[in-house]
Amino acid sequence: MAEYSNYNVITRPGTSDVEVKKSHFLTSLRCCRTEDEAKAFIEEVRKDNRDARHNCFAMRIGSPDNIFERFSDDGEPQGTAGRPMLELLKGNGLCDVCAVVTRYFGGTLLGTGGLVRAYSDSLKEAIADSEICALSAGYSVAIRCDYSTANRVQRFAAGLGLFTMEENYGADCELVYLIPTEDAGNFAAKVTEMSAGSAEVSLREQVLYYGNEHPAIYTVLPA
Repeated sequence: MAEYSNYNVITRPGTSDVEVKKSHFLTSLRCCRTEDEAKAFIEEVRKDNRDARHNCFAMRIGSPDNIFERFSDDGEPQGTAGRPMLELLKGNGLCDVCAVVTRYFGGTLLGTGGLVRAYSDSLKEAIADSEICALSAGYSVAIRCDYSTANRVQRFAAGLGLFTMEENYGADCELVYLIPTEDAGNFAAKVTEMSAGSAEVSLREQVLYYGNEHPAIYTVLPA
Protein backbone atom coordinates (compact mmCIF):
# COMPACT_ATOMS: atom_id res chain seq x y z
CA MET A 1 0.00 0.00 0.00
CA ALA A 2 1.19 3.55 -0.72
CA GLU A 3 2.63 5.75 1.98
CA TYR A 4 0.26 8.58 2.84
CA SER A 5 2.42 10.71 5.12
CA ASN A 6 2.42 14.42 4.27
CA TYR A 7 -0.70 13.98 2.14
CA ASN A 8 -3.11 16.85 2.65
CA VAL A 9 -6.25 17.85 0.77
CA ILE A 10 -8.43 20.94 0.56
CA THR A 11 -11.76 20.26 2.30
CA ARG A 12 -12.99 23.87 2.13
CA PRO A 13 -11.53 26.07 -0.64
CA GLY A 14 -10.14 29.51 0.07
CA THR A 15 -9.59 32.67 -1.94
CA SER A 16 -7.49 35.82 -1.68
CA ASP A 17 -7.06 39.24 -3.26
CA VAL A 18 -3.58 40.76 -2.93
CA GLU A 19 -2.92 44.25 -4.29
CA VAL A 20 0.60 45.23 -5.33
CA LYS A 21 1.12 48.63 -6.97
CA LYS A 22 -2.48 48.63 -8.21
CA SER A 23 -2.22 45.15 -9.71
CA HIS A 24 -4.67 42.69 -8.17
CA PHE A 25 -3.72 39.04 -7.72
CA LEU A 26 -6.84 36.94 -7.10
CA THR A 27 -6.32 33.33 -6.09
CA SER A 28 -8.87 30.56 -6.47
CA LEU A 29 -8.04 27.20 -4.89
CA ARG A 30 -9.96 23.94 -5.26
CA CYS A 31 -9.70 20.21 -4.62
CA CYS A 32 -9.51 18.49 -8.03
CA ARG A 33 -9.10 14.72 -8.20
CA THR A 34 -8.33 14.41 -11.92
CA GLU A 35 -6.53 16.46 -14.55
CA ASP A 36 -9.85 16.96 -16.35
CA GLU A 37 -11.39 18.42 -13.19
CA ALA A 38 -8.43 20.77 -12.86
CA LYS A 39 -8.66 21.86 -16.51
CA ALA A 40 -12.38 22.55 -16.13
CA PHE A 41 -11.68 24.61 -13.00
CA ILE A 42 -9.00 26.66 -14.79
CA GLU A 43 -11.37 27.33 -17.69
CA GLU A 44 -14.11 28.33 -15.25
CA VAL A 45 -11.81 30.90 -13.63
CA ARG A 46 -10.74 32.21 -17.03
CA LYS A 47 -14.34 32.71 -18.13
CA ASP A 48 -15.12 34.53 -14.90
CA ASN A 49 -12.12 36.82 -15.46
CA ARG A 50 -12.18 37.51 -19.19
CA ASP A 51 -10.71 40.98 -18.74
CA ALA A 52 -7.70 39.78 -16.75
CA ARG A 53 -4.29 39.76 -18.38
CA HIS A 54 -3.05 36.52 -16.83
CA ASN A 55 -4.53 33.38 -15.27
CA CYS A 56 -1.54 31.44 -13.99
CA PHE A 57 -2.02 28.00 -12.48
CA ALA A 58 -0.39 25.07 -10.73
CA MET A 59 -1.84 21.63 -10.07
CA ARG A 60 -0.84 18.46 -8.22
CA ILE A 61 -3.09 15.49 -8.95
CA GLY A 62 -2.78 12.09 -7.29
CA SER A 63 -1.01 10.76 -4.20
CA PRO A 64 2.62 11.46 -3.24
CA ASP A 65 3.86 8.17 -4.72
CA ASN A 66 2.03 8.78 -8.01
CA ILE A 67 1.70 12.51 -8.58
CA PHE A 68 0.99 14.50 -11.75
CA GLU A 69 2.20 18.11 -11.67
CA ARG A 70 1.67 20.89 -14.14
CA PHE A 71 1.94 24.68 -14.07
CA SER A 72 1.70 27.71 -16.37
CA ASP A 73 2.99 31.30 -16.26
CA ASP A 74 0.31 32.28 -18.81
CA GLY A 75 2.36 35.05 -20.38
CA GLU A 76 4.23 36.23 -17.30
CA PRO A 77 8.06 36.02 -17.41
CA GLN A 78 9.19 32.41 -17.14
CA GLY A 79 9.52 31.16 -13.58
CA THR A 80 7.69 34.06 -11.92
CA ALA A 81 4.25 32.54 -11.35
CA GLY A 82 3.47 28.89 -12.04
CA ARG A 83 6.65 27.36 -10.62
CA PRO A 84 6.56 29.34 -7.32
CA MET A 85 2.88 28.41 -6.97
CA LEU A 86 3.67 24.72 -7.50
CA GLU A 87 6.46 24.84 -4.90
CA LEU A 88 4.02 26.33 -2.38
CA LEU A 89 1.53 23.52 -2.98
CA LYS A 90 4.33 20.97 -2.53
CA GLY A 91 5.63 22.71 0.60
CA ASN A 92 2.18 22.43 2.18
CA GLY A 93 1.95 18.73 1.27
CA LEU A 94 -1.14 19.37 -0.86
CA CYS A 95 -2.33 16.82 -3.41
CA ASP A 96 -5.47 16.67 -5.56
CA VAL A 97 -5.33 20.45 -5.76
CA CYS A 98 -5.40 23.18 -8.38
CA ALA A 99 -4.59 26.85 -7.78
CA VAL A 100 -5.29 29.67 -10.23
CA VAL A 101 -3.97 33.18 -9.65
CA THR A 102 -5.64 35.81 -11.81
CA ARG A 103 -3.77 39.07 -12.34
CA TYR A 104 -5.46 42.34 -13.19
CA PHE A 105 -2.63 44.60 -14.33
CA GLY A 106 -2.37 47.91 -12.51
CA GLY A 107 -0.06 49.69 -14.95
CA THR A 108 3.23 49.27 -13.09
CA LEU A 109 5.80 46.59 -13.92
CA LEU A 110 6.83 44.64 -10.83
CA GLY A 111 9.99 42.92 -12.06
CA THR A 112 10.68 39.23 -11.71
CA GLY A 113 11.26 39.31 -7.96
CA GLY A 114 8.13 41.37 -7.39
CA LEU A 115 6.04 38.99 -9.46
CA VAL A 116 7.33 35.93 -7.59
CA ARG A 117 6.46 37.58 -4.26
CA ALA A 118 3.03 38.71 -5.45
CA TYR A 119 1.96 35.34 -6.85
CA SER A 120 3.37 33.55 -3.82
CA ASP A 121 1.76 35.89 -1.30
CA SER A 122 -1.63 35.63 -2.97
CA LEU A 123 -1.52 31.82 -2.92
CA LYS A 124 -0.27 31.80 0.68
CA GLU A 125 -3.30 33.84 1.74
CA ALA A 126 -5.68 31.53 -0.13
CA ILE A 127 -4.12 28.48 1.52
CA ALA A 128 -4.48 30.15 4.92
CA ASP A 129 -8.13 30.89 4.08
CA SER A 130 -8.77 27.23 3.21
CA GLU A 131 -9.52 24.27 5.40
CA ILE A 132 -6.84 21.63 4.95
CA CYS A 133 -7.01 18.11 6.35
CA ALA A 134 -4.47 15.31 6.46
CA LEU A 135 -5.64 12.01 5.04
CA SER A 136 -5.38 8.76 6.96
CA ALA A 137 -5.73 5.23 5.65
CA GLY A 138 -8.15 2.83 7.30
CA TYR A 139 -10.56 -0.04 6.90
CA SER A 140 -14.26 -0.31 7.44
CA VAL A 141 -14.52 -3.38 9.69
CA ALA A 142 -17.87 -5.18 9.96
CA ILE A 143 -18.83 -7.37 12.92
CA ARG A 144 -21.86 -9.66 13.01
CA CYS A 145 -22.58 -11.02 16.47
CA ASP A 146 -25.20 -11.61 19.15
CA TYR A 147 -26.44 -8.82 21.39
CA SER A 148 -24.32 -9.79 24.38
CA THR A 149 -21.14 -9.69 22.30
CA ALA A 150 -22.25 -6.45 20.66
CA ASN A 151 -22.39 -4.73 24.06
CA ARG A 152 -18.81 -5.80 24.82
CA VAL A 153 -17.60 -4.78 21.38
CA GLN A 154 -19.24 -1.36 21.67
CA ARG A 155 -17.58 -0.71 25.02
CA PHE A 156 -14.24 -1.84 23.63
CA ALA A 157 -14.58 0.33 20.52
CA ALA A 158 -15.65 3.34 22.57
CA GLY A 159 -12.57 2.94 24.76
CA LEU A 160 -10.41 3.09 21.65
CA GLY A 161 -12.25 6.14 20.35
CA LEU A 162 -13.32 4.39 17.14
CA PHE A 163 -15.91 5.90 14.83
CA THR A 164 -19.11 3.90 14.34
CA MET A 165 -20.11 3.91 10.67
CA GLU A 166 -23.20 1.68 10.95
CA GLU A 167 -25.31 -0.10 13.56
CA ASN A 168 -27.92 -2.59 12.31
CA TYR A 169 -30.09 -4.61 14.67
CA GLY A 170 -32.14 -7.67 13.76
CA ALA A 171 -31.84 -11.29 14.79
CA ASP A 172 -28.14 -10.48 15.16
CA CYS A 173 -26.24 -7.21 15.43
CA GLU A 174 -24.06 -5.79 12.70
CA LEU A 175 -21.59 -3.10 13.74
CA VAL A 176 -19.28 -1.33 11.28
CA TYR A 177 -16.30 0.70 12.49
CA LEU A 178 -13.74 2.87 10.75
CA ILE A 179 -10.33 1.75 11.97
CA PRO A 180 -6.83 3.00 11.09
CA THR A 181 -5.02 0.52 8.88
CA GLU A 182 -2.33 -0.24 11.44
CA ASP A 183 -4.94 -1.14 14.09
CA ALA A 184 -7.43 -3.12 11.99
CA GLY A 185 -5.79 -6.53 12.34
CA ASN A 186 -5.37 -6.31 16.11
CA PHE A 187 -8.95 -5.06 16.52
CA ALA A 188 -10.35 -7.96 14.50
CA ALA A 189 -8.28 -10.46 16.53
CA LYS A 190 -9.45 -8.94 19.84
CA VAL A 191 -13.12 -9.12 18.82
CA THR A 192 -12.68 -12.75 17.79
CA GLU A 193 -11.07 -13.45 21.17
CA MET A 194 -13.71 -11.70 23.27
CA SER A 195 -16.51 -13.51 21.40
CA ALA A 196 -14.77 -16.90 21.70
CA GLY A 197 -14.82 -17.07 17.91
CA SER A 198 -18.59 -16.63 17.56
CA ALA A 199 -18.44 -13.16 15.98
CA GLU A 200 -18.01 -12.82 12.22
CA VAL A 201 -15.39 -10.14 11.56
CA SER A 202 -14.64 -8.91 8.06
CA LEU A 203 -12.44 -6.15 6.70
CA ARG A 204 -14.42 -4.39 4.01
CA GLU A 205 -12.97 -1.72 1.73
CA GLN A 206 -9.83 0.19 2.52
CA VAL A 207 -10.37 3.94 2.49
CA LEU A 208 -8.71 7.30 2.89
CA TYR A 209 -10.48 9.53 5.37
CA TYR A 210 -10.03 12.80 7.25
CA GLY A 211 -11.22 14.03 10.61
CA ASN A 212 -11.26 12.35 14.00
CA GLU A 213 -14.51 12.46 15.99
CA HIS A 214 -16.69 12.51 12.87
CA PRO A 215 -14.41 11.44 10.01
CA ALA A 216 -15.41 11.73 6.38
CA ILE A 217 -14.47 9.24 3.69
CA TYR A 218 -12.34 10.88 1.00
CA THR A 219 -12.01 7.91 -1.34
CA VAL A 220 -12.18 4.13 -1.44
CA LEU A 221 -8.82 2.58 -2.33
CA PRO A 222 -8.65 -0.06 -5.07
CA ALA A 223 -8.66 -3.63 -3.83
